[in-house]
Parts: sequence; C-alpha cells; structure tokens
Amino acid sequence: MKHLLTLLTFLTATSLAFSQNHTLNLWPGLPPLQKVSDQQEKSVQEGIVRISNVQTPSIEVYLPTQQIATGEAVVIFPGGGYGILAYDWEGTDFAKWLNSQGIAGIVVKYRLPLSTSLTDRKEVPLLDAQRAVRLVRQHAEAWHINPKQVGIMGFSAGGHLAATLSTSYKHEVARETDAIDLLSARPDFSILVYPVISFRDAAAHSGSRKNLLGDQETPALVDRFSNELQVNAETPPTFLVHAQDDMAVPLQNSLLYFQALHAHGVKAALHIYPTGGHGFAFGMGKGAVSNWRGVLLDWMEETVK
Repeated sequence: MKHLLTLLTFLTATSLAFSQNHTLNLWPGLPPLQKVSDQQEKSVQEGIVRISNVQTPSIEVYLPTQQIATGEAVVIFPGGGYGILAYDWEGTDFAKWLNSQGIAGIVVKYRLPLSTSLTDRKEVPLLDAQRAVRLVRQHAEAWHINPKQVGIMGFSAGGHLAATLSTSYKHEVARETDAIDLLSARPDFSILVYPVISFRDAAAHSGSRKNLLGDQETPALVDRFSNELQVNAETPPTFLVHAQDDMAVPLQNSLLYFQALHAHGVKAALHIYPTGGHGFAFGMGKGAVSNWRGVLLDWMEETVK
C-alpha cells in the first residue's frame, strides 16, 4: 500500500497543470539501483552547461504550440562520455529547435555511472532511458503526442545510450515495478549523432567504456554494450550523422551500426561529412555539416509515420 500511495502521489504531481516547458522526475522516491547517500549533483557553466553526479534523474519537457504540433516527440540524451552531460549544447538547445518544427523535445538528465551512490553502475543509464520513453508514452495524450511516434536522439556517449536503448529496450533488471513499466520502451525511431556504438578496441571510445563498465570490463560485457552486435530486425529505423575527421569517436562506429542495420533489413540513413570534428552539435560555422538538421527533417518526413 505504501508503494501504491507513493506512485499515486507521483502520478498526480506529474499530471497537474502542464505548461509548455516543465520538468518531471523519472522515479517516485529513491530511484532503483541507488542507495541513500550524501552525494550531490553538480552543474557548471563554462560556455556549455555541464552536469555531473546526477542523483535525481528527470526529463525536461518542451512542447510546441498545439497549432503546429505534429504529434512527434524526440527524447534526447546529451553526451559527455558517461562522465558529464553537455546539457544545453546537446540537450535543451535541440529541444527548443525541435519545438520550432512542431516536434516535442524531451531532454533526459540520466544518472551517470561514476556516481558512488549507484549499486550497479552499468545498468543505470539504460534503466533511466527506458523509463524516460515510457513516461512520455504515459503522458502522450496530455502532451498531444502520438505514442507511436516517440523517437530518441543521442549524441556521442548519449548516442551509445540511445543505441543501447534501441537494441536492448526489453532488457530488465530485478527491481520494484509500477504501472508505467507496462508501457513499451521501444523507440519508434532513433537519431544518432557522432555516436559511440562499439566498445570493441578497434572502434571504442575508451573513456565511455571505462566510465560505464569500470572494473566490470569483461569480454562478455564489452560485447553486450557493442551495439552493432545487438541489432536485429526489430531495431528502430535509424538516422546517423558523423564527421570523417572525428578524432574522438571514430567514424567506424556509425559505419558498423549502419552495416548491422542494413544486414537486418532495418531502414537506415547514414550521412558522413568530411569535416566537423567531434561534438559539432548544430554544426554552425562548420561548413556543409551545418545543414544536417535539414537532412534529418527530410528523413523524418519520409520515415516517421
């Protein structure tokens, strides 16, 4: 009964007086796979808002005006090597841009595996990602979202999380569940921007791998989180964009994922730009890559039904 009352309080709080922009906690009370601690979230603004040591994961919801709303939603996972979140650069800035296109943008402040308050670091980002998609579907009617048009977008390590969600959306860990867990966590489409895909040595971004797996870095876990190995025919349609001169996350990551999608008959588009480096975000001032968002909108127009 105590858990039921906690859930009802949580759902009531999240359903009151939605504005165009608002923030909701992902979990009622203490999140799963987390212990009570004195850990504190940190936020630093040095050109980019960098958030670390997240203790209360949440979604920040940006809704377009109803007059231009398409019914589509994109759940956004900022990057940062699983060590920080580039929260505005690869998060809220894109949510606002999506709103201008009539698309709901939902930014996820997911827990990062370096936090000592977590009881199983490798499982927590995916657990938060699943919950974010389910929470959007739970509120789809109130937010004027089509629950069959809920996609995801991830940047760099956030792209790894988005790819992990795309391939492992059914993965579950032992924990208490609630009514929201009955909803599907499968994204309807996926947008991966200079993503980390593989944890295998040839393509790996070693920082992301080390931060997620820590001392649990076994061959089996490396393969489990190498998402090119996890693709199947049910993986969502995917748009990938990468720069050839990315010296942080090798282009091979996007190539491997595209090849796996193609091999399984999944609709996919891969756009490679000769320059742009890593972390180009909007790509403004970086030449042809600055138009990648227009290419994305064309792909969504054709793919998202």
